[in-house]
Amino acid sequence: MFEQASRKKLRFETPLGHLATEDLWDLPLTGRGPNLDKIALDLARRLREEGVEESFVTKTKKTNETLQLAFDVVKHVIDVRLAENEQARAKADAAAKKERILEIIARKQDAALEGSSMEELQKMVEAL
Repeated sequence: MFEQASRKKLRFETPLGHLATEDLWDLPLTGRGPNLDKIALDLARRLREEGVEESFVTKTKKTNETLQLAFDVVKHVIDVRLAENEQARAKADAAAKKERILEIIARKQDAALEGSSMEELQKMVEAL
């Protein structure tokens, strides 16, 4: 898909001008200004407008291959970015949980140390 996009020199319209395929990775998913959601919505709308050719006998789909490729590229970038965001969120959650566990371990070690007798504490100091 990306090979086709690069061979066709695919460009994406934004309010700031045309972007190359590789520039999509730098856009935010949503927000003000150019973003992946707006580009995907525009491409989906254009695909719907061009999609079905009316016939009284049969309905056939006639799609613009370049437009479909552009939509598929943007959708893939969105899917990858969403997956990366989810992985980052899971990693941050795991790091926060690990930090809480380490704090609990430290408190328990402090409690165990405070529960030691004076003689045990003296021996520990001398061992250091």
